[in-house]
Amino acid sequence: MEYELYYWPTIQGRGEFVRLALEEAGARYRDVARGKGGMPPTEAAIDPAEEVRAAFAPPVLRAGELLIGQTANILLYLGRRHGLAPRAEAGWLWAHQLQLTIADIVNEAHDTHHPVSTNLYYEDQKKEAKKRAADFTAERIPKFLGYFEQILQNNGGRYMVGRRLSYVDLSLFQLIEGLRYAFPKAMAKQEPGWPGLLALHGMVAARPNIAAYLASKRRIPFNEDGIFRRYPELE
Repeated sequence: MEYELYYWPTIQGRGEFVRLALEEAGARYRDVARGKGGMPPTEAAIDPAEEVRAAFAPPVLRAGELLIGQTANILLYLGRRHGLAPRAEAGWLWAHQLQLTIADIVNEAHDTHHPVSTNLYYEDQKKEAKKRAADFTAERIPKFLGYFEQILQNNGGRYMVGRRLSYVDLSLFQLIEGLRYAFPKAMAKQEPGWPGLLALHGMVAARPNIAAYLASKRRIPFNEDGIFRRYPELE
């Protein structure tokens, strides 16, 4: 089966968490919006007038007759289908819980540059963004990543869930990449406190499928239209 991934064509965004899982699994997929005529079907996937089970927003994954929205929900499906999550109920639920926690910090990272409204430009809320970013880098990043570090150590220090790679490990790699891009000074200062996460990040980056993907043109560079944005004035 070839999956169809519906996501905006010019940013990593939340779709990147799904791409990493698909790439690691060696799954066949089509990044629909990046192809010719790809935007209409992408927009249809989030239009209730077009799809009975339309998602509220991308990413959306079509898997045969299934149309699956929400990043964590898509990864729950892919993880169980491609061996990127434990088979036992307690294990895959735990992986899903950790992924939802990753979604929480990703949302907070987004809100550092859009603290008032997503309908306003960053330039219209720079004063509020500076306050939000200061709190995020000083308080929220260490709280979240300190939590993930402890969970990793609780599990033996190599993988977040079980005894093999899961989509949670892939997503933490992407989270660290994004935070390094958006807040390089804060991350450089705080990273020594999370040696396990840094080792996990390096392990994921070195996996053959992931390394090939990162070196390919399919990996869009971070930019200031995505979730993780680098505005020097916010550090």
